[in-house]
Amino acid sequence: MRLSDLPQNLAATVTAVEALGPADPIARRLRDLGFVQGEPIRVVAQGPVRRDPLLVQIGYTRFALRKTEAARVQVNPGPGSA
Repeated sequence: MRLSDLPQNLAATVTAVEALGPADPIARRLRDLGFVQGEPIRVVAQGPVRRDPLLVQIGYTRFALRKTEAARVQVNPGPGSA
């Protein structure tokens, strides 16, 4: 499942960040910020227009991501996450 499709407040775990090429700066930046396999994550809040942007919490840090950026992050929803 993509992070952009994750329901608000549902716990999940990051499984991967999709890169569009070998030197994809967005994928690299997401990984640098902590979006790496095994990290707990959840959507805390959603923007008023078509759920954009998303406020996500990974570990103890919160980030605002555009839906296009959040769509790059693969997550596995589950009770043992976040």
